Amino acid sequence: KQWYQRRVRETKKAMESINSRLALVMKSGKFTIGYRSTLKSIRQGKSKLIIIANNTPALRKSEIEYYCMLAKVGVHHYSGSNIDLGTACGKYFRVGCLCITDPGDSDIIRSMPSE
Repeated sequence: KQWYQRRVRETKKAMESINSRLALVMKSGKFTIGYRSTLKSIRQGKSKLIIIANNTPALRKSEIEYYCMLAKVGVHHYSGSNIDLGTACGKYFRVGCLCITDPGDSDIIRSMPSE
């Protein structure tokens, strides 16, 4: 039971740190929201990091991952749903995937590959 509580605490901390970094990107950086605009920015070579919600359809998720592998772009699987990702972005709508083109003041790109 104790290890489970510790694990829950760790995931909450990680989630909060991602959300705070994401909020900083929304304020100071450049990003695109949505599947089609994410694919466009990957193709153009502008993207630095892709964040995908956990309830994104499998085919769509694998297609984005494949594009990212070809373009050598980092992918982060957000542990919340598309509703949670939209809320973390400060939007009042669902966000399935998100592409960060310029992190601004945030250190989100340096911190993501380690997690």
